[in-house]
Amino acid sequence: MKISFVLLSLFFFSAVVQCVQAEDAKPGVWPIKRLKSEVPKFRIEEETAKIQSLVYEGETIGGEVTEVFAFYASPNTLGKSNGDEKFPGIVLIHGGGGTAFADWVGMWADRGYAAIAMDLGGRRPPAPQYDAEGNLKPHVAHNREARVRLAKGGVADGHGEKFDSIGGTIEDDWPFHAVANVMRAHTLLRSFAEVDADRTAVTGISWGGYTTCLTASLDDRFKAAVPVYGCGFLHEGESVQKPAIDRLGDRRAAWVVAYDPGSHLSKCTVPTLWVNGTHDVHYVLDSYAKSYSKVQGPRTFRIEPQMRHGHVAGWAPAEIQIYIDSILKKQTPLAKIGAMEISDDGAVSVPFQSATKIVNAELHYTTETGVRSKRKWVKIDCQIADGKATAAGLPAAANTWIVTLTDDRNAMVSTEVGFR
Repeated sequence: MKISFVLLSLFFFSAVVQCVQAEDAKPGVWPIKRLKSEVPKFRIEEETAKIQSLVYEGETIGGEVTEVFAFYASPNTLGKSNGDEKFPGIVLIHGGGGTAFADWVGMWADRGYAAIAMDLGGRRPPAPQYDAEGNLKPHVAHNREARVRLAKGGVADGHGEKFDSIGGTIEDDWPFHAVANVMRAHTLLRSFAEVDADRTAVTGISWGGYTTCLTASLDDRFKAAVPVYGCGFLHEGESVQKPAIDRLGDRRAAWVVAYDPGSHLSKCTVPTLWVNGTHDVHYVLDSYAKSYSKVQGPRTFRIEPQMRHGHVAGWAPAEIQIYIDSILKKQTPLAKIGAMEISDDGAVSVPFQSATKIVNAELHYTTETGVRSKRKWVKIDCQIADGKATAAGLPAAANTWIVTLTDDRNAMVSTEVGFR
């Protein structure tokens, strides 16, 4: 009888565990509490390196633990600190075709941050390379052929894993693992003694911007988020991802609900800076505007006419650092733009507040139709006076427009996108 009771108890316990795991593993539902509280096991391969290579535990697949490669650096690892201070932290998320970039991590560490960048495709790039003077060589990880697959690398980041895996469990769903492993990296970063856990930010480029949108909607520990290009509503309009989503057929709606950021961004209360270009093919303005309109937290915009798409182009804008510094280091913020007003005769007025001098303002618009990436835009200089940027001449035929303001640091912000 005693043995039967023990067996029954074990059976009951096993059933409970399986039930919890089942609840823990639904498409579009992440185990937030666990991902926030459990610091993943990790190992550093060379602790004396300026930019450290580390491997941390990812989500399980088939009951087996996966591993994630990441680069980590801070002012301490670079030898630029006495070791007594705590640094703000930043999580860096690569886009499609990317990996953990040592130069990106080194750039943020040189700015005074503890930075971590992980590979979300189950690979690892080459170790950083340095010149004779000890300076980091740029773009060492940009050679895709030089990356190698981890023995326990988990889910790859191809189109099949991003889209066609929807249905059944989350074990082969890249969006689930990407967000979970970013949150794991955040929890790991916050656990380091040299990191101020209450001052962390996240930024990602392209698919990394997509992942930033999802992660910032689920992980409220971040104090700032900067999705570059990436957004939601990928199943609509001219998105280059739409055909892959449409091909899902009767599974299409399930993917949208589970993994399109548009289904989650209404939960985002983290302050966000939205960085994109007017002609981006991958994340089109229509879907972009729908995405940022969902966010509940403070929003700032940097929508640049004809901004190039790419990793280096995506991390280059100085406004990203200025924005994050203003929140995590209490430094001078970007200009704050109010709601645009347009009169019946096409006169445009944009109020603003700025701790720095606004030296240039421009109205950009297009009257053309057709594919957005091929439309020609027109630029009109604005007048700057009394805390407003004004311009005459937005034609009635204009269907899309923005106003950009640039300060004496050459830092640019923009209005939200106007449509009609």
